[in-house]
Amino acid sequence: MRILLVNKYFYRKGGAETYFFALSEGLRALGHDVAFFSMQHPNNESSYWSKYFVSEKDYVGDISAFKKVQEASTLIYSFEARRKFEALLEEFKPDVIHMNNVHRQLTLSILDAPYLKKHHVPVVYTAHDYILVCPAYTMVNGHGEVCDACLDKHFMHAVKNVCVKGSRTKSALATMEAEFLKFHHAYDKIDLIVAPSKFMKSKLDEGGFAGKTVAMQNFLTDSQMAMGARVANTHKFEDAQSGARPYFLFFGRLSKEKGILTLVKAFLWATGLAKGSADMRSSDQDVQVLPDAWDLHIVGDGPEREAIEQLIASAGPQAESRIHLLGYKSGEDLQREVGNARFSVLSSEWRENMPYSGLESLAAQTPIIGASIGGIPELVEEDKTGFTFESGNITDVRDGLLKAAAVGQSAYGVMQHQCAEYVAAHCRQQAYAKQLERKYFGLTKLRSKNQGEER
Repeated sequence: MRILLVNKYFYRKGGAETYFFALSEGLRALGHDVAFFSMQHPNNESSYWSKYFVSEKDYVGDISAFKKVQEASTLIYSFEARRKFEALLEEFKPDVIHMNNVHRQLTLSILDAPYLKKHHVPVVYTAHDYILVCPAYTMVNGHGEVCDACLDKHFMHAVKNVCVKGSRTKSALATMEAEFLKFHHAYDKIDLIVAPSKFMKSKLDEGGFAGKTVAMQNFLTDSQMAMGARVANTHKFEDAQSGARPYFLFFGRLSKEKGILTLVKAFLWATGLAKGSADMRSSDQDVQVLPDAWDLHIVGDGPEREAIEQLIASAGPQAESRIHLLGYKSGEDLQREVGNARFSVLSSEWRENMPYSGLESLAAQTPIIGASIGGIPELVEEDKTGFTFESGNITDVRDGLLKAAAVGQSAYGVMQHQCAEYVAAHCRQQAYAKQLERKYFGLTKLRSKNQGEER
């Protein structure tokens, strides 16, 4: 089968790109011929098909106001993308097109390519965010609240609530895009929408896509699985007895929607280092605190780093010795940090879809303390692969940390085993690729049948 994979970035930028390249690898392993359509960028990986990639577009970088207006004019519909996509289709002649992140830089204009209308090529779309039902992608409004308003397909809510980066202008542009795509029936040209979590599928169904969605949990490559097995530490309690300090781990972008500030505050409260917590301890002997040995490791960077540093500094020297801002890590350096953590924490305050950080944690046999929001609860089986807490609730986060710290060696060993079993059962690349392959074949057969009936 000839499969055309589409994504606006052709370098490993984030989770969508991790999926994109891993999917290519998995499909090729099954014997399929894979081509690519993307955007030009200095960081791109090499590809024969790059001759068809569209010009690089930057809507947020350091460019002039005139250039921004000029670039934004192609945000909704790109004639360049449609033209180049048509040329690629004529050369590659795909049996299936599988789109990923395409909005803004590529746009859904590519689905107006004449080749598609003539040859009835099935189109699959993997939803890596909520752009199909939310102009702001996140289902979080401009007030920082989780929001379902645009599920009614009246996207002016995004302007009213200033949902896009606190800017009424950007919110208006995003709303114009959503309304145009609705009016243009762009999504009618997609045959199957893959949702990486059951939660996302439910929201897409509510937003009008019921009947063309399927939930397929994200997967890990064979190399990611091997890395997880290599860094998994099954002697953490022995390490602690030898002087190693057990720690909770947050790794990811240090941003508000990730709940990092809530986590730091909860940790300070759990350790008795938050302002006022010492008085509370002296007045209430039943108040629990984390043992002095426990630390919090934070890996990553982002806009909330300064606020985190201020929180730590305000709590005093003890806090500075127990909360470690480790900066950006990647590769085996990061995975070792994951493997040695007693628990990883997914503290998101938006409807996280199916975070790779959670999958990587389970692969390294590190249980998760996760917020009950979005797709996270699908990874966290209570008392098996971890514990859950109410998203954004400092008290509940604190209690989750205390509960996790109280897990004994025997129970923890069982949890590690269950993490490994979960990954083996749900996260294998080959199994995912084969499932998707069946979907592809089903769509091509259906299209062939429909074409026959039309004749």
